[in-house]
Amino acid sequence: MGFEGGQNPLIQALPKMRGFTNIFRKETWVVNLDRLSTFPADSEVTPQAMVEAGVVRNLKRPVKVLGRGDLDRPLVVEANSFSASARSKIEAAGGSVRETK
Repeated sequence: MGFEGGQNPLIQALPKMRGFTNIFRKETWVVNLDRLSTFPADSEVTPQAMVEAGVVRNLKRPVKVLGRGDLDRPLVVEANSFSASARSKIEAAGGSVRETK
């Protein structure tokens, strides 16, 4: 079974396909809190403001804010979703969060 007359069998010549591609994957722009520290205090940080500041490239994907880093100024942050640590750090700094859908 699998012998092809001395040449390399086809099953060995083909590349090994590992894993799979999830067709239902939803890609998002990930923004950490240390990237939001470039905005001035008491400003409103919207996805459009993030595009203008160069934090995200465009608005074709939703924006998710993650909690890596610290925030030392109060900001009003608007994004599609937030991690629990990002939400608590923003509110601890005196800011607020708004989720858009």
